[in-house]
Amino acid sequence: MKTVVLGGYGNFGTRICRALAPSPGIELIVAGRDLDKAGALARACAHGAAAARIDIHDPQLTQALRALGAELVIHTAGPFQQQDYGTALATAAAGAHYIDLADGRRFVCDFPAALDDAFRRQQRTAITGASSVPAMSSAVVDHLSAGWRSIASIDMCIAPAQTAPRGVATMSAVLSYCGAPIQVWQDGRWTTQLGWAAPVMVAYARLRPRLGSLCDIPDLELFPAHYAGVRTVMFRAALETGISQRGMAALAGLRRLGLVRHPERFAGLLNRAADGLNFLGSALGGMVVRVHGVDAAGAPAQRAWHIAADNDHGPEIPCMAAVLLARRLEAGTLEAVGAHTSVGQLTLAEFEPEFAKWGMVTDLGE
Repeated sequence: MKTVVLGGYGNFGTRICRALAPSPGIELIVAGRDLDKAGALARACAHGAAAARIDIHDPQLTQALRALGAELVIHTAGPFQQQDYGTALATAAAGAHYIDLADGRRFVCDFPAALDDAFRRQQRTAITGASSVPAMSSAVVDHLSAGWRSIASIDMCIAPAQTAPRGVATMSAVLSYCGAPIQVWQDGRWTTQLGWAAPVMVAYARLRPRLGSLCDIPDLELFPAHYAGVRTVMFRAALETGISQRGMAALAGLRRLGLVRHPERFAGLLNRAADGLNFLGSALGGMVVRVHGVDAAGAPAQRAWHIAADNDHGPEIPCMAAVLLARRLEAGTLEAVGAHTSVGQLTLAEFEPEFAKWGMVTDLGE
């Protein structure tokens, strides 16, 4: 299966290319605007990987994908908060399957309604949000609540390592909702809270407690619809250094006051500033998912899942779902024709070999 990775030499694209290159049945094409960078990575990946110059904004994108013989396109060139569905539509017109790593709330939540007809006509599959959220997060919630009668609350917090590689695109995506009003499902109703404001302390199994703040991700909207009866859904991010977390809260306050209208414009500057704080942090990051509900016997239940990723391997996690889904498409075991979010597409058991490959440790707790 000829697989074109758009943004293939970027922070996440590189990891996906390296993981897919040796996969039987997958012919990898590293694609991006810089052919030299794409070619260098293709040579490093070996296993017959090729390179191509592709710009996702090219009006001839469909023809370019057809010329490559693309059967699957993996879109990693974010931030998705600032994109429309042009790349996905071009992929459908080229007759290829599509996977992206989008974490933009509107991009992911509106994706099925906007694109299902286009992919269904081609008898192809399109999956959005193939990343830590909502692909892995929903797999964890499904695992924790297996057999339960109902789920009352879902609370998640990601904790990146301070020294892990960061991309400007990721920083821009994070800053786009810093201080912006976010709709959050709390106590059975929609409430409005500010992104990255009001940090609270979050505990982990193998990491020190950290301050965590609200992030605007698709799960906040998808989970109340997917998990019937859930009354509260929360997602936070916890930076390793307190000064960074409080700095984001301060920036959120400035936006609320109208003093900073577009924090994402400072993505490059703040990304460099974050690198300057690396001496205060470590290479250890992780995530925790906590669920409360009613178990099979009708008793109150609560469970938690933790993951710890050392040696700056944390950025591998957002890439795993795309890799797993690509392999399933190649094997013919993913038959969801049309356009879908990644909620419920994978099981936690499918992720576990990938965790082990990078020495990541998981813990389950009551």
